[in-house]
Amino acid sequence: MSSTPSSPSDSTGSLAGLTSAQLDALAATAAADVAALQREICSALEAIDGSAKFQFDRWQRPGGGGGVSGVLSGGAVFEKAGVNISEVHGQFAPEFAATMPGDGLTFYATGVSLVLHPRNPYVPTTHANFRFLRRGSAAWFGGGADLTPYYPFLEDAQHFHRVLKEACDAHDPSFYPRFKAWCDEYFFLKHRGETRGIGGLFFDYLKDDLPSTHRFWKQCGAAFLPAYLPIVQKRKDTAYSERQRNFQLYRRGRYVEFNLLYDRGTVFGLKTDGRVESILMSLPPLAAWEYNYKPEPGSEEAGLYDFLRPRDYLTATPPPDTAAAATIGTQSQS
Repeated sequence: MSSTPSSPSDSTGSLAGLTSAQLDALAATAAADVAALQREICSALEAIDGSAKFQFDRWQRPGGGGGVSGVLSGGAVFEKAGVNISEVHGQFAPEFAATMPGDGLTFYATGVSLVLHPRNPYVPTTHANFRFLRRGSAAWFGGGADLTPYYPFLEDAQHFHRVLKEACDAHDPSFYPRFKAWCDEYFFLKHRGETRGIGGLFFDYLKDDLPSTHRFWKQCGAAFLPAYLPIVQKRKDTAYSERQRNFQLYRRGRYVEFNLLYDRGTVFGLKTDGRVESILMSLPPLAAWEYNYKPEPGSEEAGLYDFLRPRDYLTATPPPDTAAAATIGTQSQS
């Protein structure tokens, strides 16, 4: 498991040599960055979907600030896609403030959060979040992106990780292995004893050299579309049947479980009186739970469970027990 900090007490953040005015300017720049990233991502998703358009809903938070929720529903490629931004400020509840870096109760947060639920079971679901927070004398960046396939392809996992690694390596070669391991640790369903997907990057409480960290954070956001869209383009027209669709709905249940039990963004939004409709935007339009489900040995579905083990995807080769995953698409009419 990662040795990176998993709680605020491990890395408390500071102004890192910036004046209060400089930090205010950095916050304004981060807010502009997330707004620009929302526009870029929504435009690209509409283009590849070719059918549905995003509906944008501007909202205000009673305690201060607000955001813009963008949701695409019923598309040809995306059954549901949500890309939200927020810029909020106010006062933490004392008990919640005790769990965060910094001092005092006053906080500021801005970020973009997205979850894309594709229609075709051979296209993976994806999630990304890029955020900047400030509390008193502490300020930090967080974020990342991860991939959740239903029917995995090693080449897709390698592409996704390769693009994210390139974004990391442009700043510090230690970032990718560090933040990949943190992602594997974070997106783990403890009650199921399994990872949610094939990971990606996850980082939080990054506060050293904030201007440099801001550049890294921004580049990670820019890497999302090149990491994900080529996979969508390659898999969106793959033939599938009711069997694959049912398995997709069953596995979406894992997504719901993680987001409601463990997701930091969900907890933060609910603890700071965020807009519930926007916070729960990440949930899929349809999901299913089947009692004591066991995949048929040697099936495509069993191949997913063999695949969902943390590994170095960039050097991985399919072991014998993942042969089912290597033949995905050949059973799509069964």
